[in-house]
Amino acid sequence: MIRGYDRRNPIVIFVHGGPGCPEIPYVKKYQESLEKNFTIVQYDQRGAGKSYHFFEDYTNLSINLLVDDLIALTDYINKEYGPEKVILVGHSFGTVVGIKAADRAPEKYLCYIGIGQVGDFWTGELEALEYCLRQAIDQRDFLDAKRIEVCRENIINHNESFKRNFVWKYGGAVRLINEKKDILAGLLLNPEYNLLDAVRYVVGLGVSDNLLWKEIKESNIPLEVPELVIPCYFIAGKFDYLTPIETARSYYNSILAPKKGFVVFDQSAHFPQFEQNEDFAKLLNEINRDLQKDTYADKNNNM
Repeated sequence: MIRGYDRRNPIVIFVHGGPGCPEIPYVKKYQESLEKNFTIVQYDQRGAGKSYHFFEDYTNLSINLLVDDLIALTDYINKEYGPEKVILVGHSFGTVVGIKAADRAPEKYLCYIGIGQVGDFWTGELEALEYCLRQAIDQRDFLDAKRIEVCRENIINHNESFKRNFVWKYGGAVRLINEKKDILAGLLLNPEYNLLDAVRYVVGLGVSDNLLWKEIKESNIPLEVPELVIPCYFIAGKFDYLTPIETARSYYNSILAPKKGFVVFDQSAHFPQFEQNEDFAKLLNEINRDLQKDTYADKNNNM
């Protein structure tokens, strides 16, 4: 999906999370402000949403293959819209794909922006556990506290990731929007998706999760991508415990880049680009202006 007011505007490619969770079904209502000044490219990754094909063999699906696809998409966009570099934005799992593409083909991108940046996976899982444990104890839900504590050993031993239902229950996933309602409404009502696409979305989500989650757990992105040769910015929701903020901050502190910035959205959890969409649009405009002037200093602030 490509949307914007003027095809001469700077191009932004968004890489969705999941794995296997496209944002096309519901993203339009959150990106209207972006479309005024940018050409926005949203796509469904291989095996996800409209890109899921029944009866196709996905056993070779991997993060590196998704990176290849993203670079190929970038080449196509550049061919259609001109040779200028594009702004690359990853969200959640999409930050794994995005930052690897920025590392592999930096000449194609003006900068890399990670929203809910994945860092050291198992450190993030422990951070999420500690947050949910504090919330359960504060709310005197001692049964939940016991269930949460049981997860600790499996996380420490890298056997099993933290149960996401606790993060959702205790406000570590979303604060200002109803993301699940948005997805359902988008699948049923968005003209970009028909009923068959909705089925593809559900089936593809299961396929992507089954094939890619093990690879995610075995990865360590800060070690795999310790440096970028293009500007790099991390955006974090203050209450994000799906991709926890302090784990992202630790990665930010270690990564080397010619310019970098870490921006916290004070009212958001895992979806700051939607929960504070106007603030996100302002930030993207600011980054783009300063990058064009080539004077963007390290940025650390809140919005």
